[in-house]
Amino acid sequence: MDFNIFWVAIVAYFFGAIPVGVLVMRTYGIDIQKIGSGNIGANNVLRAAGWGPALVVALADIMKGGIAVLIAQAFGMPGWEVAVVGFCAVVGHNYSVFLGFRGGKGVATSFGTILLLDVGLGIALLPVFVATVLITRFTSAASMLTSFVSIILGIAMKREWWFVLMMSLLFSMIIFMHRENLDRIRNGKERPFDQRIPVPNPVPEAVKPEEPAPTPPEGS
Repeated sequence: MDFNIFWVAIVAYFFGAIPVGVLVMRTYGIDIQKIGSGNIGANNVLRAAGWGPALVVALADIMKGGIAVLIAQAFGMPGWEVAVVGFCAVVGHNYSVFLGFRGGKGVATSFGTILLLDVGLGIALLPVFVATVLITRFTSAASMLTSFVSIILGIAMKREWWFVLMMSLLFSMIIFMHRENLDRIRNGKERPFDQRIPVPNPVPEAVKPEEPAPTPPEGS
């Protein structure tokens, strides 16, 4: 089927723009955009609510990129068009129309895009990310390094030009989204990935004051 890439890319953007982190944290009575870094991704969710919600958010964000790629492939699009669609899902995650064009940093959604385009390369990136997190304790450092390594691996594995170009664009976006993290790393102020942050208790519903007990009649 000859399907217009423009419309598929638009759908991918809106799919990527679904703010999973915000929706998950709402069930805990927490506005994740007002906690910690204000980021809606899994790492900020981890610091605010623990591993369970963070894993849900991470998997959902990965799926946003992966499903966008699968949809494009289902329409028989050539590889470079599939890459464009996956990239649009990442843009949607980072600049969500539902959040006033704010959002996450695109790491998990980028990984989902790469993984579904090239499973072997995607799996090869996992140990790089995990090892960097364990050594530095910074997911920001791991995200930036792994994104850079994806370009090197793509060239070394002789992947198509459009694939290497897509990973280069994803790398540039990840660096841009982590510019404040870079400053904090240089200044020694970056938080470890598992450092919990204080979360204010949800505001309880107003409690209706108890009515005073009726005064018994005299002589009773």
